[in-house]
Amino acid sequence: QVHLAESGGGLVQAGGSLRLSCEASGSIFSLNHMGWYRQAPGKQRELVAAVTSAGSGGSIYYGDFVKGRFTISRDNDKNTVYLQMNSLKPEDTAVYFCNLKELRWRTIDYWGQGTQVTVSS
Repeated sequence: QVHLAESGGGLVQAGGSLRLSCEASGSIFSLNHMGWYRQAPGKQRELVAAVTSAGSGGSIYYGDFVKGRFTISRDNDKNTVYLQMNSLKPEDTAVYFCNLKELRWRTIDYWGQGTQVTVSS
């Protein structure tokens, strides 16, 4: 089983920055993606950013709305993924969920409990 521990959410003014962290523990399949999704009230969960494991090519993906404001990074030795969010906007307000997607013969998703990010105008 895999456990994801998130930290770093909070309240920030528009234009400010936050850094989210997510550490994965347990038996983690070597081929995987780690990343962040978010869900605002009344909206569907959407991809913020994800990075694949080295064995999967080390690629990085961002949601279209990021537009250069966020940066995802990964420390494979610590099984930790970071999301640096700059130039935050009120519309970035949401619960942010860490995700680990194992690429076995089928895809297995693990989710963190979520961390609230609130951006005030």
